[in-house]
Amino acid sequence: MLRKTIIGMSIVLPLMGGALAACDDKGPAEKAGEKLDDAGQSVKDAINPPGPAEKAGRDIDKATGND
Repeated sequence: MLRKTIIGMSIVLPLMGGALAACDDKGPAEKAGEKLDDAGQSVKDAINPPGPAEKAGRDIDKATGND
């Protein structure tokens, strides 16, 4: 039983890793969604401007690609 599990995992895990690695390209729907998110954030910032700490956090997120 353990041997079958190990063999099965050795087949499945590389396939899952390959599927996740192929997700780097953004499609048109994802790009449009990001533009909507940015527009919504701009409207929110116009109503309630972010403080210096929040601005610094956003700059760090953009620099590291976590925005």
